[in-house]
Amino acid sequence: MLCLRVTLRRGEAVPPGYAEIVTTIRTDRGYAGELDAADQLAGFRDRFVRDDESLIYLDGNSLGPLPIATQSRIAEVVREEWGAGLVRSWAGWIELPRRAGDLIGQHLVGAAPGQVAVCDSTTINLYKLASAALDARPGRSVIVTDDDNFPTDRYVLAGIAAQRGCELRMIRTGMNDGVSEDALRAAVDERTAVVSLSHVAYRSGALADMAQITGIAHDAGALMLWDLCHSVGAVPVELDAAGADLAVGCTYKYVNAGPGAPAFLYVRSELQDSMRQPVWGWFGQRDQFAMGPGYDPAPGIERFLTGTPQIIGIAAVQEGARLLGEAGMGRLRAKGVALTELLIGLADEWLAPHGFTVASPRDSARRGAHVTLHHRDAWQLSQALIKAGIVGDYRTPDRLRLGPAPICTRFTDVWDALDALRRIAGDRSYAGLAAERGRVI
Repeated sequence: MLCLRVTLRRGEAVPPGYAEIVTTIRTDRGYAGELDAADQLAGFRDRFVRDDESLIYLDGNSLGPLPIATQSRIAEVVREEWGAGLVRSWAGWIELPRRAGDLIGQHLVGAAPGQVAVCDSTTINLYKLASAALDARPGRSVIVTDDDNFPTDRYVLAGIAAQRGCELRMIRTGMNDGVSEDALRAAVDERTAVVSLSHVAYRSGALADMAQITGIAHDAGALMLWDLCHSVGAVPVELDAAGADLAVGCTYKYVNAGPGAPAFLYVRSELQDSMRQPVWGWFGQRDQFAMGPGYDPAPGIERFLTGTPQIIGIAAVQEGARLLGEAGMGRLRAKGVALTELLIGLADEWLAPHGFTVASPRDSARRGAHVTLHHRDAWQLSQALIKAGIVGDYRTPDRLRLGPAPICTRFTDVWDALDALRRIAGDRSYAGLAAERGRVI
């Protein structure tokens, strides 16, 4: 019997039916089966495409599985709206970025209507909002982020700093533990214009305290810009309640909207009409079909749009957000905690003797929905798992990431994956695989 310690954020209640799931764990497979039998979200598994019933998919933190409803919705958009409606369908399509944004705001990120829009990619949205934030803080020239932030975030912010002659101030971050509040306090000052951090760290899954960190940025007079890519749809996000100013996020991970699905951005309502983003496209224009000679930004969240929206992709975002909304973020968070606690408990019991260490926060209140394991041969082990029909992914340096998606992953999936990994590590059957990592996972 292993002790399972579960801590949720302040205000995060464990939904009824989960109290008994998150108390103690056993290492026998029967225990995992008992958790599956008690799982309130078990029925959602049948609402996803499963081409191979034997496959164990633990990479929902990179690319979410395909909802069955999304297949039919995309077919409808293609057949009826594009095929039959042709250009006439723009009468309904033109409002999609805002309508899909309101769904995300309502179900996933705690934002009142009119503050979220679905558009562009995370990279482009980050560029737009970081640039707008700098302009909104004249006389300040420091951008603060951390050295373990997702690469595209660091690259975009470095590019903006180089373009504008600003200082990019990097917080030194513990790779396994995420950004500390004390380190942020030491990094911000009266010259700081914007702080940009990830809510959940891509490598370790470390979960930041959004409200506290936002408060630290505000105390310094800076704007706070959050990257929600690894948290949206996996952990509760309350942008309005936390006082967040700006946020971006993707939809192809836990929102299950598909590869390359459009991203979203959030701008707090009080800031919208005083901020001007740098990419002036016709969908951000006040009266776009007047085709006027000058750019006059639209009021509200629509001024942060750029070019023609990706209609098919946005339809997939809507389906993903509705599905997660039906499941409920409280239940998804509780199951995510239970899944990752089981994973960590089994890793401690079975994998530590084979050279593995847990490279994620052990306190569940400080952890998102994925767990990272460190091993010197992590690349070869990840490839051996794939050959065994278990899909996770690899991140440098020597990290094996396992991301159970709370909406559709079973507890027995986690048990079977860890059991396979201990056998592969124990007999070193991975040793003959190429040690040079490939371009993808």
